[in-house]
Amino acid sequence: MRRKEKSDKRQSMLNLSLFVVFFFAVLLMSGIHQGFLVLTTELGLNNTIQLFVPIIYWAVVALGLTAYTHWRISKVYDEPMKIMADATAKVADGDFSVFIPSQHTKNKLDYLDVMFQDFNKMVEELGSIETLKVDFFSNVSHEIKTPIAVIQNHAYLLQNKDLTEEERKDYIDTILQATKKLSNLITNMLKLNKLEKQAIRPVPQSYDLCAQLCEVALQFEDMWEQKDIEFIADIEERVHIIADEGLMDLVWTNLISNAMKFTPKGGTVTLTLVSEEDKVTVSVADTGCGMDEKTKKKVFEKFYQGDTSHSTEGNGLGLALVKRIVDLSDGEIFVESTEGKGSVFTVVLPMKNSGGGE
Repeated sequence: MRRKEKSDKRQSMLNLSLFVVFFFAVLLMSGIHQGFLVLTTELGLNNTIQLFVPIIYWAVVALGLTAYTHWRISKVYDEPMKIMADATAKVADGDFSVFIPSQHTKNKLDYLDVMFQDFNKMVEELGSIETLKVDFFSNVSHEIKTPIAVIQNHAYLLQNKDLTEEERKDYIDTILQATKKLSNLITNMLKLNKLEKQAIRPVPQSYDLCAQLCEVALQFEDMWEQKDIEFIADIEERVHIIADEGLMDLVWTNLISNAMKFTPKGGTVTLTLVSEEDKVTVSVADTGCGMDEKTKKKVFEKFYQGDTSHSTEGNGLGLALVKRIVDLSDGEIFVESTEGKGSVFTVVLPMKNSGGGE
């Protein structure tokens, strides 16, 4: 699409009008030259004057055409290039708010205009990357600092010799929970980093997806019983797909875990599997708090947590990890959600995939 758009632009910066101007200007000047020759002959001027008048005349013509060419080149090339040079210098200094307007209207764009548009798009992307980088380090610092602070504070409390056995046990349990959260955070960060760099490549193999979903769901049996959650599994008896079983296990664990986490006591979590000839669709639906439009757009971003009331239960990396695994498995993931009513995460996988990813 982009290539076709560029091919529709003007093929030359110095368009036909410039050559038409030169052609008729030279033609006109030649006519005037002939007029000078006839005039000097009729006036009976000496040979010296007849020699130097055309020379002076063509010198003036050459000077005028040169000045006009310089002005056109300056306007068409030099000025835009100076604007481009100033803009790139600002970007090199870290200013990503730079914007270069097109030199012509939309229906008269030339290749410099297209280059400016691409430059603006590049700067916008760089600005987004810079923002993501700053947010990433900020979020990482916060996520690591919180459990470390908990561990440190409760370690100080454990130094108190007057603690009861029950208090000591509570402090130790809190420290263990914080260390577990820190360990999970670092593990997920390493996994996500390796997946993004494709240091971990999916190893597709044939396995029973229905059996895997049942095994993952049963891991949360205690949770749904404690919260009195109605768990509904509407899946087929047996469906074999070709995918990386270990990586897909992470996908289903994260999705079902989130559904259980965000579903209130007495709510419902539904796991659905539908297979077709060339693809299989797995949905995890809950009757939890749901998401607004802003949260839905950012839900797969690293460290983003729309519902801060559950922030102590996760680190905002789970869905980013899920998205990356699904992408690498040649699949797609969608989310539908209504605030206050619940969410549905749907994963569509090919029955056979190459594991090539992006």
